[in-house]
Amino acid sequence: MVVLAASVISKSGKALVSRQFMDMSRIRIEGLLAAFPKLVGSGKQHTYVETENVRYVYQPMENLFLLLVTNKQSNILEDLETLRLISKLVPEYVPALDEEGICKMAFELIFAFDEVISLGHKENVTLGQVKQYVEMESHEERLHKLVIESKINDTKDLMKQKASEIDKNKIERQRSDRGGGFMSVPSTGFIKFDNGFSDINSSGGSGGFKSNSTSFGSGGLDSDAFKPKARSATSGAPRASGMQLGKSTKANQFLESLKAEGEVIVEAVAPGPVRSAVPVITDPIMVGIEEKLTVTLKKDGGLENLVVQGTMSLIVQKEEDAFIRVQVETGANKVFNFNTHPNIDKNLYSEKSILGLKDPKRPFPTGTSLAILRWRMQSKQESLVPLSINCWPSVSGGESYVNIEYEASKAFELQNVIIEIPLPALRDPPTVNQVDGEWRYDSRRSIMEWSIVLIDNTNRNGSMEFVVPGADPSAFFPINMNFSSNKIFCDLKVGTVMQVQGGNSVKFAKRTQLVVDSYQVV
Repeated sequence: MVVLAASVISKSGKALVSRQFMDMSRIRIEGLLAAFPKLVGSGKQHTYVETENVRYVYQPMENLFLLLVTNKQSNILEDLETLRLISKLVPEYVPALDEEGICKMAFELIFAFDEVISLGHKENVTLGQVKQYVEMESHEERLHKLVIESKINDTKDLMKQKASEIDKNKIERQRSDRGGGFMSVPSTGFIKFDNGFSDINSSGGSGGFKSNSTSFGSGGLDSDAFKPKARSATSGAPRASGMQLGKSTKANQFLESLKAEGEVIVEAVAPGPVRSAVPVITDPIMVGIEEKLTVTLKKDGGLENLVVQGTMSLIVQKEEDAFIRVQVETGANKVFNFNTHPNIDKNLYSEKSILGLKDPKRPFPTGTSLAILRWRMQSKQESLVPLSINCWPSVSGGESYVNIEYEASKAFELQNVIIEIPLPALRDPPTVNQVDGEWRYDSRRSIMEWSIVLIDNTNRNGSMEFVVPGADPSAFFPINMNFSSNKIFCDLKVGTVMQVQGGNSVKFAKRTQLVVDSYQVV
């Protein structure tokens, strides 16, 4: 007692749409449908016709037939009810009941037939329920499509990046071949000098400069090799002879496309005698104090861990200024553990808070950064946290509304604050309803960047709200933050820098900075 097939055919027996609910070969169903018009006599008002094996239950629809093919044991009353429901469904999906309209909406009709008939038996559904079931979307399918699309976009971005690198390498090879013997600057456009401070990049001095990552001795490049030659707007016209090197049009197109996607492009330095300029330290002695902050906050509130690691470094430019000692002033730092460099006189430091070498006849190294004092502090006291984040994702109407707010401590002024919120794979950028500061969507990393230039007493609190397609709340974590400050946790100050012989004060520069090593909300 089952329905074998539900079909829409023309008056001539041409099958337009047919859905089989039993295992039937194509030849058999085509033969059954082709034989039906010959069995229907003209002028008869019957709604069914039988053969030796099957029964046709049908209803004319303009120039078409809506047809159910059943076995002879099927309940004809139930089949008529099924036919009546399907006859109401077809006009809902096909406004124009002709061959073209049926073929255009064939898949929608098949889906609707499947909701009415299951394994040959009628389901207990209404017309409205069938339409609702057919229109329902699958969240898993949509998420899968977004993931696939994201992978495709990432692959395209990677191809653009590789192509850009190939073009830039070609340009660099041309520069090295035609640069006239000058040393080419790497394609990144800058040379990194890592001396432990974010704003100290180079040092002049007769003894040369040596950093943690790059060392120039007296036999290497001199400082003049990196002095810039200014090019004024009123300079003369270029010479007619010679070749001017530069980025090709194709390379510019690649770089512009990367810039449009939010990538930071560092321009290559022009070849020839014009060299890249590096800032020069003019003060004979530089004392740098830097603290690196590691914080892990809980998304439900509270502090998981806070670690502060500080370093006092000394940079001496000339050897004649290297016979010195540093007087420091320490306040109430009971929670900090201090350690001096092995070559520092620990007794002198513990008794007089003076940092000097054990051998007073020995000078400090010149042209390099030397860490002379380090300290560390670990705490779970939430009041010490300079910046707290509260993120509330909520789902409404198939969309996720993300409300995120920050609260900064009054003890610090935070500079260049960047808050990175991970997002699920998106087809379009998120909709930002409100933001205190600036925002940027990084499609390659699927990251929402919220940036505030300065947080001080005027904006200790701020918020942001944006909307994305519905996603699990855990998809917006972990949140990463980055910032800097001129104030540090440790109550440590540099009093004076004095000569070992005579104790005269020496001119020096001082820089204090708090930077973020890792700052997360998990």
